[in-house]
Amino acid sequence: MTDDVLTFKEGRIGRIRLNRPKALHALNTEMCLAMSAALEDWRGDLAVEAALIDHAEGRGFCAGGDIRMLAESGRTDGADARAFFHAEYRMNHALFTYAKPVVAVMDGITMGGGVGISLPAKVRIATENTRFAMPETGIGLFPDVGGGWYLSRLPGRMGQYLALTGHRLNGAECLALGLATHYLPADALTQAKELIADKPHAIDLALEPLAADPPAAPIMEHRDAIDRLFASDTLEEVFAALEADGSEWATAQLATLQAKSPQTMKVSLRLLADGARMQTFADEMRQEYAVASRVVQRHDFLEGVRAVIVDKDNAPHWNPATPDGVTSHVIDQIFAPLPEDEAWTPN
Repeated sequence: MTDDVLTFKEGRIGRIRLNRPKALHALNTEMCLAMSAALEDWRGDLAVEAALIDHAEGRGFCAGGDIRMLAESGRTDGADARAFFHAEYRMNHALFTYAKPVVAVMDGITMGGGVGISLPAKVRIATENTRFAMPETGIGLFPDVGGGWYLSRLPGRMGQYLALTGHRLNGAECLALGLATHYLPADALTQAKELIADKPHAIDLALEPLAADPPAAPIMEHRDAIDRLFASDTLEEVFAALEADGSEWATAQLATLQAKSPQTMKVSLRLLADGARMQTFADEMRQEYAVASRVVQRHDFLEGVRAVIVDKDNAPHWNPATPDGVTSHVIDQIFAPLPEDEAWTPN
């Protein structure tokens, strides 16, 4: 279907290899469809006992989705953007519900769409090269691909912190927060993949001799401050708490938030609050699809892409420019369910 992702069998596993190095393996619609097709082919194949997702050459595991395409579509009727989200979320759901073990090798940049294909995996391998983030609020988007589900289930208020700030985690931090299940040195990955292909029924046992002791996780030094200062689901109260605290760390976080889209920060807080109560992952993806279908055509996303990706002046003009300008009515409109004939379905 596409050379941007390679799907093949090796030993007793199915391999999905992202192969778009010039774009840091960012996902496009064709890649999502190809991955879903491979997973479906292997579902009933007795010769395939597990699936493994990694990337070809380059420093990124997966840097996200095809943001330029989404913005170009968002400026018009949004149809191509909706088609991408629909295909991507179906692939995310297929991974989440897959009956066979899935291994994700998060070696390198793992952001946005890359998070969406790694967190559903039973085995998530981080390395010293891992750079994990959901940075969407910086371009007027929100942490989708299941972000409302995964981030809301992190310890304390860590998910809210990551969603609002887009903070980058290293591999050791991913392990400490449970975002990764294993920490391996990057130079052990080739052997690890060979062992997994040979013993897909005993992946943990196969990886055990290769595991490395991770360094300290710096994010944990701020755990108490994060739980306290990001405690509210109201954005204005988070700003006020950071400002009142006045510490160097809190002041730095406030400055970070002041550069993000107020609208999509409020969307993110609502997403996590709702996500914590979702009964199924399909319910989460149905809501995220409705939200994404609207946000992709709103001013802040188009302006964020212009400022960060197209013109690269890093000076977006958000509208509204401050949290108090984003009304509850606007957020309710963004989160309203789609009509049944337009809503996302898992298959």
